[in-house]
Order: sequence, then structure tokens, then C-alpha cells
Amino acid sequence: MSISIEPADWNDPDGHGLRKAQRDELDNRYGADTEPGTKPTAGDIEVFLIARSAEGDALGCGALRLLGDGVAEIKRMFVTPAARGTGVSTQLLRALEGEARARGLTLLRLETGPAQPDAVRFYEREHYLPIPCFGYYADSAGSLCFERALE
Repeated sequence: MSISIEPADWNDPDGHGLRKAQRDELDNRYGADTEPGTKPTAGDIEVFLIARSAEGDALGCGALRLLGDGVAEIKRMFVTPAARGTGVSTQLLRALEGEARARGLTLLRLETGPAQPDAVRFYEREHYLPIPCFGYYADSAGSLCFERALE
């Protein structure tokens, strides 16, 4: 699938729509908003990317939140159901990793959950390794955390 991935403002209307679709999907999977910790905002997101089709339709998004010491957390990684299985997720993840490298970051972490086996399979396939939960997620029984060292 031919797509473009570009940085966007956190408050971009398409970005807002994608994050709302993600929230709705997660609320449906978990029965409520169970995300531990502080929700990402324009003030704490280093980069926000939107993947678009050749026609300009928003297909997915992802963000990086800096954690310090060369580490960032992947936040709001989401691809619309219609675009899943087309390679958009992988291209978006590679773009986030590229943005991280460009900023001198050496490690990416993320949190997902047991009701997202598709996400777990995706990150494991992309060489993200399970780690003990960190930060806000350390005491969250419903969290699964992963990381990948950037070469």
C-alpha cells in the first residue's frame, strides 16, 4: 500500500479522530478506560506521526514520549481496522524508530495489554522484547511492557 507518513501537530483533527478510534476500540476490549498513568498531551509528546493513503485519508498514528536518558515510550500507536494487514503498522513503527534515532535516542519502550494479542504479536515480530513493567505501569496487573534497543 502506498502511504506517506508525516509529522503532525498533536491537535491535528485527523490525529484526534485516530486517537478517539483507538480509545473506543480499547474501551470495547477492556470494558473501560484502564490506561494507567498520565495520558499523553501536546506538552509531553516529542513527535506525533500520521500515516496517510495516497488519497490523503488518515490510516494510522503513533507518538513518542521522552522518558529521559536516551529512552522514549511509544504512545498512541494505532492503525485503522481497514488498513491492518497492509504493512501500514510496520511502516509507521519504522518511522517512529527513525524519528527516535534522529533525536539520539537508543531505546524504545511501550505498554500494551492482554486484550491486545494482535499488538503483542506485532511487537514481538518486530523484535521488541518483554520487560518488567516500568513507570506508571510498574504496579499494573493489566500491563505488558516491551522494549527494543535501537542500533
